[in-house]
Amino acid sequence: MTKAEEFAAAMDRYNGSAFYGWFGLVVSGAVLTMQAFSAARVEWSALSPVYLAYFVVAYIVTDFINGAVHMWMDNNDDYTSPAGPLIAAFHLHHLKPRYTDHNPLVVYALESGSKNWLVVYLIGLIVAQPFIPAGLNFTLVAIGILSSWAEVSHFLCHNGEGRVVRWMQRFRILLPVEHHAEHHARDNYNYAFLNGLSDPVLNWLAIRMYSGYVNGTDLHVKSYSGPLNANRRG
Repeated sequence: MTKAEEFAAAMDRYNGSAFYGWFGLVVSGAVLTMQAFSAARVEWSALSPVYLAYFVVAYIVTDFINGAVHMWMDNNDDYTSPAGPLIAAFHLHHLKPRYTDHNPLVVYALESGSKNWLVVYLIGLIVAQPFIPAGLNFTLVAIGILSSWAEVSHFLCHNGEGRVVRWMQRFRILLPVEHHAEHHARDNYNYAFLNGLSDPVLNWLAIRMYSGYVNGTDLHVKSYSGPLNANRRG
């Protein structure tokens, strides 16, 4: 069986079972619950101006972490694994870049359901919280929350309009449209999707770790003729 055939079989499994939709909702619920719980354990009374620096660090680190996961997923063709249907559904984002229009808060909740790795991160954070300093705790909690916010930034890059959104993109608070467009126009490039500041490092790593998706996973998607409604991400 070719990779394209494996991809189609994985998509048939994805579209043929309600499990994957319910699984995403369970992951979303777990992420949102643990984000709230971890945030409640921050020593908010200890906040000071230095915490702004912690937040900036968290913003850049979050951009890198989520971009690295994106890079790995874009080049992952393990369609026969137990996670194969989720991997295949993820790859549809290059064929159908635009999201379904939703309120950004709905996007935050729904897209958190695609971040399986974040469940593991948040569990580890909650276990570690009683033993780490207040500043580090704040930074790690911010990373856990900003990882879902990255999905909103990505959504607004594809679907967002208005002066406020464009202003935030201009100053790299959100992912700039022109910057992210290169990910879809070039191969193995600009994977970050919170603000894109970590892309120079990610691009350096991508060249050394992967041959690219244009002649890999993108070809498996282009040969697929099934429904595209499984995809939400862009």
